[in-house]
Amino acid sequence: MKKIIAIYQIIIGLGMIGIWILLFLSNQIPEIQTELIRITMHILAEITTGVLLISSGVYILTKKKFSSLFDISSGSLIYTLIVSPGYYAQKGEWAVFAIFSAMLIITVTMLLFRKKII
Repeated sequence: MKKIIAIYQIIIGLGMIGIWILLFLSNQIPEIQTELIRITMHILAEITTGVLLISSGVYILTKKKFSSLFDISSGSLIYTLIVSPGYYAQKGEWAVFAIFSAMLIITVTMLLFRKKII
């Protein structure tokens, strides 16, 4: 189970960073023109979350244990999974909203039950 959680964190972290790179390279972040400071801070927060998730996942895979990094990265991800879906809901993209909601349930469940997994 620890390995699955670690891989989940790494995949989500890589995905978060990757999607922002793809959006930037394909010029699909219109807020850069209208809300540069806000979107820059948002992107930095999400990239930081991605780096924390990757670091935590690698730590779990190599050390075979959880650390406070798991709690911090999971908390950051939970925040992101609560805030970010609003953007897609506002645009009526309910499939993306549903994916974020499912990820939120998975992440909260992992965090709540990690002591049983240790």
